[in-house]
Amino acid sequence: MLSITDFRSGMPTGIALRDALPRASMNVEDAAEKIRPVLEDVKLRGAQALRDWAERFDGVRPKCLRVEAAELSKALEQLDPQVREAMEIAIAHNQAGHRAQLPNEQVTQIVPGGTVTQRWIPVERVGLYVPGGLAVYPSSVIMNVVAASVAGVEQIAVASPPQARFGGRVHPTILAACQLLGVSEVYAVGGAQAIAMFAYGAKGQAGLDSDTLCQPVDVITGPGNIFVAAAKRLVRSVCGIDAEAGPTEIAIIADSGANPTLVAADMISQAEHDPNAASLLFTDSEELATAVEDRIVREAKATKHSARVREALSGKQSGIVLVKDMEDAVKAVNAYAPEHLEIQTENAHELAQKVRNAGAIFIGSYTPVPLGDYLAGSNHVLPTGGTARYVGGLSVMAYLKPVQQVEYDRTALKTMAHPLTAFADAEDLPAHQEAVNCRFS
Repeated sequence: MLSITDFRSGMPTGIALRDALPRASMNVEDAAEKIRPVLEDVKLRGAQALRDWAERFDGVRPKCLRVEAAELSKALEQLDPQVREAMEIAIAHNQAGHRAQLPNEQVTQIVPGGTVTQRWIPVERVGLYVPGGLAVYPSSVIMNVVAASVAGVEQIAVASPPQARFGGRVHPTILAACQLLGVSEVYAVGGAQAIAMFAYGAKGQAGLDSDTLCQPVDVITGPGNIFVAAAKRLVRSVCGIDAEAGPTEIAIIADSGANPTLVAADMISQAEHDPNAASLLFTDSEELATAVEDRIVREAKATKHSARVREALSGKQSGIVLVKDMEDAVKAVNAYAPEHLEIQTENAHELAQKVRNAGAIFIGSYTPVPLGDYLAGSNHVLPTGGTARYVGGLSVMAYLKPVQQVEYDRTALKTMAHPLTAFADAEDLPAHQEAVNCRFS
């Protein structure tokens, strides 16, 4: 089922190593061209376009695009008590984890009487996207909303696809999570059209909506399919985005002492997300690789979403990478830059310190990725497709702007007059020096 990449006799370096590793293909450029008309249509026609595209893509034409307050309350009232308890635990854990990310205001005295204050100011309004394709993701509601609310964002809007089986309404579990988090602005809008609505705003449709259905936002975050990623790319000139998230990925570094049953279970757990999900094992133990393969073949047949799992694990994006030693395993993982990285080795902490590129690192046999998906206190919206080389996971920083506040008194400015004049002369900008010198004439 799993392909084998054998680097034991020698491993390429640089871009050659990246290219040699299993990887899902994700052509965002092609997807962007396909959905560009969708974005332009939403920008032009607003709510009417949203309904038209929902009918085409989601198989249902929602009457109410904005969810009513009574529907949110009802969803929470009818939520399974055990699920509510799990959500409440997740919210508390994630609030604690995200509060630790908040930066402190810092005042630095540059010269006597001259200071620069580093402030962190939250954006005013955000749009959070929650997918609703093969599965329902209330956990994504929690991850996005908690990060934004802890950052201090005042206006939070959530969009999730209308569901045909719920008559064009958002999945009630998604609504319950929104209500639990205090989010009252929720839209039954999915896919690229949701990203367009957030980016450009949307006027209402006469007889069905208010004059303005949705105001534009400052930042859009949240996972989605390739078309959501493409839409984010197209709108980032008018608003901020978190990342262009693709299919989920798990990489596991494991040595001969790892439990093959646990490794196999963790690889299967990510494969059930999506047929394009990637599950990779990096190991220097051929015996472990064989044992993991055997267990995957057996367990993949028994799991609920077996067809989806087997397609993902047999795809070109998944496999086993055999390496000479753990040092090479780390080199290969850094080249791959996985969304999730588990380290199940004897010296897991030591190896983790050598990992440069990963969205999130899970250390030890008792820290599986599903813990991070729900309850660990970390954020599960993470970079995919190798983008962990240059971007991190969703955090409060996605919603904060660094602003430098500068304050010099008369004496401090006077001490800068001479060197500032030298700079202005060098750049042939005499008005710059006059703006300083006029204060002392």
